[in-house]
Amino acid sequence: MSYSFQATVTLHRRPLAKEEQLSPRHLSEPAQLSIPGAPPSHIGRRLLQVVFLVSLAFLNPWVRGDGVGYYAFVRAPLIQHNLDFLADYQHANESFRVNRLDEHAEAKPMFRTSTGHLDNHFSVGPAILWAPFLLLTHGGVLVARAMGSSVSADGFSAPYHLTMALATAFYGFLGLLMSFRLACDYVEERWALLATFAIWWASSLPVYMYFNPSWSHAHSAFAVALFLCYWHKTQTSRSFVQWLVLGLTAGLMVNVYYANTMVLLVLAVEGIFQYLSLLRRDSQASAGSPRLSTLFVSHVLFAITLLACLLPTFLTRYRIYGEPFKSGYLPLRNWLWSSPAFFGVLFSSDHGLLA
Repeated sequence: MSYSFQATVTLHRRPLAKEEQLSPRHLSEPAQLSIPGAPPSHIGRRLLQVVFLVSLAFLNPWVRGDGVGYYAFVRAPLIQHNLDFLADYQHANESFRVNRLDEHAEAKPMFRTSTGHLDNHFSVGPAILWAPFLLLTHGGVLVARAMGSSVSADGFSAPYHLTMALATAFYGFLGLLMSFRLACDYVEERWALLATFAIWWASSLPVYMYFNPSWSHAHSAFAVALFLCYWHKTQTSRSFVQWLVLGLTAGLMVNVYYANTMVLLVLAVEGIFQYLSLLRRDSQASAGSPRLSTLFVSHVLFAITLLACLLPTFLTRYRIYGEPFKSGYLPLRNWLWSSPAFFGVLFSSDHGLLA
């Protein structure tokens, strides 16, 4: 990484004064909230953990609305070994079923795609994150049934929904924990902790961690935090292996929520600074920067890894819609780019972005 970019990123970190540096006396003192740039103390982490455990009382293990589509991507392959979502739509809440199923609980023709599959434009990333937990749950249910239990092994019974909800809350909490750790690099721990609690309880995140855990937004918070934390940790220099790992985290992030692609702009900004520094042959920048060819190969490796990680999205889109790059959403070419509703979108009292 170029010196100029590194300096920009680290500008807000306050260097430690001599009296603040660790000494035997400091090591023997009780843990206190840390200063900027220091690892967070166990006090902050434990406080977050305790609040998280208490917050699980708010957990609402149901699948409804958009969550029907997200959850179908893990239930149907796990139980039926296919991508037939009819059973998922039949078990959905009424407001989800009414537009998609007829009076005989069969899919309306308009919701069948050209391949004969039911439309499911929701992303597969949450299913990927749920899969390890639900595999264990399914195995446990099958063992219980072999021992005489009457719990259904269809993916709709309580063990499956509870596991899904717990996994969602867990991923959301990991996202908060990583964000807290990252914030401690730039501000004192008490402010990072306050900000973490504010995001946790003063935003819409609790809705998707607890009330609607089958939706994708808590997973998105986790995936974005994972990508940014790893990017930040490795920003001064990255090996090819680290570029590979960064590509894996980026792929997960985009699989979870397509709009997360915008987060990749941090790499674009970083790359611009690196290439400009190398092309200028600035003595300070080139001393700590990779060679131009090495940097280019690293970016190619990242791009290939990212595309490979997006195969679950491409394959499911191809299976459902017949085209790997067809999302099921309104195509970009049909967006109203010249619409006069710009200010309404921002300031409307009906969910305006800023209002």
